[in-house]
Amino acid sequence: MSASDHSANPVPISFEFFPPNTPVGDEKLRDVVKQLGALNPEFFSVTYGAGGSTREKTLNTVTAIAAAGFEAAPHLSCVGSTRDGLAEILATYRAQNIHRLVALRGDMPSGTHMAGDFRFAADLVRYVRETQGADWHIEVAAYPEYHPEQRYAARDLNHYVDKVNAGANSAITQFFFNPDAYFHFVAETRKLGALAPVVPGIMPFHNYAKIAQFAQRDGIEIPRWVALKMEGFMDDTASIRAFGIDVVTELCERLIAGGAPGLHFYTMNQAPLTAEICKRLAG
Repeated sequence: MSASDHSANPVPISFEFFPPNTPVGDEKLRDVVKQLGALNPEFFSVTYGAGGSTREKTLNTVTAIAAAGFEAAPHLSCVGSTRDGLAEILATYRAQNIHRLVALRGDMPSGTHMAGDFRFAADLVRYVRETQGADWHIEVAAYPEYHPEQRYAARDLNHYVDKVNAGANSAITQFFFNPDAYFHFVAETRKLGALAPVVPGIMPFHNYAKIAQFAQRDGIEIPRWVALKMEGFMDDTASIRAFGIDVVTELCERLIAGGAPGLHFYTMNQAPLTAEICKRLAG
């Protein structure tokens, strides 16, 4: 099922989930998949906890999405991954006719020093290509405002180019609110020969305080005028919701007008905000 089948979507869309921790969460996510599935996304991606801590839950969530008739893209991370372990995971997914994945370096579990056979996402991409062939669609991460651990922009751009050269088909960005950062990133990486499509990652304002915390941690700029207005709403959730939808819809419109090849929504396992933004974009 592809977004291209649905003429109402101005560009292909996709949605990201995290694996639920409880049976109630599983049930809720099934409902969210059904609601967002009505928008004909290209695929649903499912995250992978630090050090592979949600491996089984990721597998179960991906299996449920595929069983519901949608294309699923599990995240895979380098941290703690061995060649043999990864081969086993890929064989499990292949048996379920899943051929799309998001290859990431991944985060270390807090307080541990877990090693693995792969140091960078490019190593992971290269391994999948060498052992699995060309029939996997591999997404990698891109950072329009650069990776929070990287001090030098040029070095971060080169890491991204390495991932594309290793065999990545396309990239999904970390969320951002400054479209100029995205356009600049795409222009710079194209100059370096990385021509894979770069899909913007979109974060609706599900919870402003939490997103502001994510942004501060990861070096993402929330425009001052947006931050001040959001903070001024205090506990007025209706105003926060309405303003947040306006801001993110306008961001998406600018990205589409500028040639973005798709939109990937970080849903936080919720449907309403993402569905409303997609509805507005469809006109």
